[in-house]
Formats: sequence, C-alpha cells, structure tokens
Amino acid sequence: MSLHVVFAPGKCRGYANCLIEAPEVWDFDEDANTAVLRQADPPEAQRAQAEAAARCCPAQAITLEECAG
Repeated sequence: MSLHVVFAPGKCRGYANCLIEAPEVWDFDEDANTAVLRQADPPEAQRAQAEAAARCCPAQAITLEECAG
C-alpha cells in the first residue's frame, strides 16, 4: 500500500507544522502564507514524516489515503 497526501489549501492557516515535520513533502509560500504540497505520493521512506505532518496540522488541512500499488 502506498500513501497519498490530500491537502485542502482553503483550510491551511500557515502554521507550517507540515514543513517542519516533512520538508521533503511540503514547501511554504510566504507571500500567500500557505503550505504547498510538493509530493502527493511520497516514497515509503517518507511515510512517517508525512503521517507526522498530518497529525501536527492544527487546521486539519491534511488527510492521508492508503492506495493499492
């Protein structure tokens, strides 16, 4: 099973916790004060970081889906 990251930019409040937890998966647009998803399908090696980013998002703008394949 692979991991797919779903981001709801309208919910993002610019806390940047996701970037702190998973800098390979996330970036930050300082002009818009919002996170930017760089990898919707991160490699298995980054699974723990992607999961931590979702858990640490106070705005609950990140959800994770398990995908076959």
